[in-house]
Amino acid sequence: MICCCTPVNQHRCDYMDIYAEELIDNYEHPHNKGKLEHPNAEFHGHNPVCGDDITVYLDIIDGVVKDVKFDGDGCSISIASASMLTDAIKGKNIDEIGKMGFEDLKKIIGIDPGPARLHCATLSLKALKGAAFIYEHKPMDSETKKL
Repeated sequence: MICCCTPVNQHRCDYMDIYAEELIDNYEHPHNKGKLEHPNAEFHGHNPVCGDDITVYLDIIDGVVKDVKFDGDGCSISIASASMLTDAIKGKNIDEIGKMGFEDLKKIIGIDPGPARLHCATLSLKALKGAAFIYEHKPMDSETKKL
């Protein structure tokens, strides 16, 4: 692997190393992995390009996410994103989740996965938002369908 580190952009490399370590940790030791016994809503997402599968389960009380789990198989980016995303949305209002987009996910995972891994990173967001739309009895919006 060719390193991007030069005296000019060493800070970028250090920054990326920190997020790479967090992504690896969340892949190897994912948070919130498993199934909820009685979810209010769930949604299964599948990436046909690489075969990643993620199902998100939500426990929502009074419009607020009280608990969330995900289950499935996927690459390191897919599983790490699901782990970090589920951590980030606990306690959030269901309306906030419906408004989340790719920029929000990038802030949560700390990197831009690039075009080759875009669908891997966004699969859990699509499943999360799909579950939120199911809970609200709303059709999935066009932005979510594109994820």
